[in-house]
Amino acid sequence: MPIVKFLKENAQVEVPQGANLRQAAISAGVNVHQGLNGIGAGVNKVLNCHGLGQCGTCRLLITKGIENASPMRMMEIVKFTVPVGPLLPIPDPIACLAYVGNEETMRLACQTKVLGDMEVETGPELNLFGENLFS
Repeated sequence: MPIVKFLKENAQVEVPQGANLRQAAISAGVNVHQGLNGIGAGVNKVLNCHGLGQCGTCRLLITKGIENASPMRMMEIVKFTVPVGPLLPIPDPIACLAYVGNEETMRLACQTKVLGDMEVETGPELNLFGENLFS
């Protein structure tokens, strides 16, 4: 059975292959809804889409074992690459934040299935003034 390690929380959990990463975090007592650089983590823990892939607050960075994550599904692709919301022609703040680096290993926990061992970082820091944002 795969082992998922949560680096910031110093926690790990053994899950069945194909388990949802958000559910794995909840079973390990880890809050994946960290907000923007830690701001809003308490509110986001309660006010989130509960695994539907709509809010984007469960964004995390897979630091090791990205090959053991399921392929990106449509909701993640929309959140991380399309600069407008999927239903309304307004800017999607999560999509805008996707361009700050680590796009290859950043995932939504609620949309990711665990296929093998991995190490993840919850609430990865975003550098809103870095060169990647304006390039």
